[in-house]
Amino acid sequence: MASLPVSRADVEAAARRIAGAVEQTPFLHSRTLSRLTGAEVFLKLENLQFTASFKERGALNKLLSLSGEERARGVVAMSAGNHAQAVAYHAARLGIPATIVMPKGSPNTKVKNTLVHGARVRLEGDSLHEAAAHAHELARCEGGLFVHPYEDALVIAGQGTVGLEMLAAVPDLDALVVPVGGGGLIAGTAVAARAASERVRIYGVETRNYPSMHQRLAGRPVEVGGETIAEGIAVKDVGEMAFGIVQALVEEVLVVEEETIERAVALLVEIEKTVAEGAGAAALAALLERPGLFAGKRVGVPVSGGNIDSRVLASVLMRELVRDGRLVRLRVTMPDVSGSLARVTASIAEAGGNIVEVMHHRLFGAVSVRSPEVEFLVETRDREHSQALIAALEQSRLQVVRA
Repeated sequence: MASLPVSRADVEAAARRIAGAVEQTPFLHSRTLSRLTGAEVFLKLENLQFTASFKERGALNKLLSLSGEERARGVVAMSAGNHAQAVAYHAARLGIPATIVMPKGSPNTKVKNTLVHGARVRLEGDSLHEAAAHAHELARCEGGLFVHPYEDALVIAGQGTVGLEMLAAVPDLDALVVPVGGGGLIAGTAVAARAASERVRIYGVETRNYPSMHQRLAGRPVEVGGETIAEGIAVKDVGEMAFGIVQALVEEVLVVEEETIERAVALLVEIEKTVAEGAGAAALAALLERPGLFAGKRVGVPVSGGNIDSRVLASVLMRELVRDGRLVRLRVTMPDVSGSLARVTASIAEAGGNIVEVMHHRLFGAVSVRSPEVEFLVETRDREHSQALIAALEQSRLQVVRA
């Protein structure tokens, strides 16, 4: 532990420094998620920070360390969103000019909120890697201090206060499952947790499209890319400081599927009534995909952020209804006689289905001009109810295809 770039004392110092300026967020036991996963699940709700992510901790710890001359020069940061908002918000509080470089594809919610906090925003590059190059060049040209989102001991120590708070609230945790982007959160959390408890095991989580830390630990070339709902952890280059700490203290970095992350976002909304972005739900996704690894264990899970576009959230929730069979699209072929549509809708209602949309096809796709097709989008209770509804329509001698 002594050879690591961040110590438990550094994390404790960060906790004292940022106390009162960031939230000591709730750490709550979830009975329903525990039942679903087979583990005893405790959620650390970092999405309840003012800027809706844990990033405030590290950003503020770094900003508070600056000299008067450094504050006057201002700061430059690069981020897909959460670090951007954290730096912008706390820099404004402290009277420090801030410029944030964000990739062009950053979510609108995160761009807007960064602007709201008073920072100057530049959209540059198609990835964090490219945005970082622009940010470094901007800092060099304008003389601002570059505030790295994870390759900084003060930032890592600040993020480690998440782990400090989790173990203080529930000292007998068996495991912590932490999302991994650049590695600042898992590195700081691992330092704090392992110093507090030798028995606790720390696991990282990455999305299948960006398994940078997982690949580096395995000694493989880093090959990442593609679309992901977890843009907050879509990082190509993990921090060297974080990598060394993860090598020393982390049990394993797990890789989860995009679909499972979407499911975790939906479950957090439906069960816990809390909004998580993709990166913020990644840790829960690991418990859903690897129940055997955590069965019967007391597991701390940081919901690391809640900055998700409303449109994306709506799509995730609707897609989950489809996956669960609670929203089905049925194509019904019926005779072209008076009252046919009324009889079909009545049959759906009698079977307990709720019709959301209807589309009547007379010209496209009909088997016969005398047998038009009608597409119904129907809400049901679950997959079994959907099957029962289809069976009821078929018993009425209707041709039904699940579209």
